[in-house]
Amino acid sequence: MWRAAVAAATLLGAAACGVADAGETSVTTKDRLVIGVNADQPGVGSRVGDSYEGFDIDIAREVARRLGVTGGRLSFKPVTSATRESMLRSGKVDLVVASYSVTPERKVQVTFAGPYYVAHQDILARASDTSIKTVHDLGGKRLCRVPGSVSFPRVHDERGVPALPVTASGYADCLAHLSAGRLDAVSTDDLILAGLAAQAARKGGRLKLVNAPFSDEPYGIGVRKGDLDGCEAVNKAITGMYQDGTAAGLLRKWFGPVRLNVTTTVPQYEGCD
Repeated sequence: MWRAAVAAATLLGAAACGVADAGETSVTTKDRLVIGVNADQPGVGSRVGDSYEGFDIDIAREVARRLGVTGGRLSFKPVTSATRESMLRSGKVDLVVASYSVTPERKVQVTFAGPYYVAHQDILARASDTSIKTVHDLGGKRLCRVPGSVSFPRVHDERGVPALPVTASGYADCLAHLSAGRLDAVSTDDLILAGLAAQAARKGGRLKLVNAPFSDEPYGIGVRKGDLDGCEAVNKAITGMYQDGTAAGLLRKWFGPVRLNVTTTVPQYEGCD
């Protein structure tokens, strides 16, 4: 009986510590934030010298501001499609704002706020290539594959299109391969493709967005698993950005020049769980 009582007390103590730890590590309690962002997606999230710029970067700054963190108390750390979950789990970043599509598999490891935007997977090809009009035309084509990204599997596995994978380290690398003729197309979210096309145009390259969307890609903000207070606070920040026109302004700023049709109404949230 005594041993059972001790065991019960130990378990209760551990549970209490767990609750305390969860509260202490919520993003709502922090006066400094490290946000994981992409470094190789022009227009969305890219590193320029010692700073970062893009739609996701501006979204991250605005969310942090509405959480009370500004200036030198906010910093960015680069993440990739393959490292987002592990960096959140390890505490190397507090939030992830990195064209992070919400999927059931990822929700096992991460709590998602938002989405703050719903993108659509599309296709980027050379302007002279008239053979690619829909996702089904990617059969037998050399298509970029970025480890950790769901974009290639959406084409090859979900749609059953026998595209030929060409592995790249990130989407800037995909653009280099496409421009050099080492692959035929890049397929991922339209926001990313619009940024890549704009960068290529600035360097004299001629690429085209096929404008044949075939999926919805809800961009969530990754929060440490179980930080429901943090998730709700980020959702409140996103709602405010749409209500006061901030989100619409950022979408026009980054994607208006490439004539991408964007949605400026608040997306339907996934729910914090």
